[in-house]
Amino acid sequence: MAARKENSTYTLNEKFITECDLTYAVNKIGGRWKILIIDKLANQKLRFGELKKEFPNITERMLTLQLRALEQDGLVKRTVYAEVPPRVEYELTQMALEFVPIFRQLSEWGGKHRNLTQKLKIRDKP
Repeated sequence: MAARKENSTYTLNEKFITECDLTYAVNKIGGRWKILIIDKLANQKLRFGELKKEFPNITERMLTLQLRALEQDGLVKRTVYAEVPPRVEYELTQMALEFVPIFRQLSEWGGKHRNLTQKLKIRDKP
């Protein structure tokens, strides 16, 4: 595999992401499913099948990819129990638990402003 050019846009953007704290944080939780998975794991450990039931529109492959990314980023802990059949549970790490209050605030902000935006759209209709 060829090395990336040091001055390529991708390399420069990657460097910016790792140097900006806010961009770094948003990058770790960004994506369609990560924040929803974190929300479901905020108060409990869940097995893969239980998570899948929470999100019927996500494919198993996408759920697996999102869980792996969260695990790689240190936000989710995966525990495999030596049982037959094997049992695997997912839970938030301490680092992710620190994010939960911020996540709740962000959710409140989103609800408040989504409702305001919807009211403005209804009011502005001819």
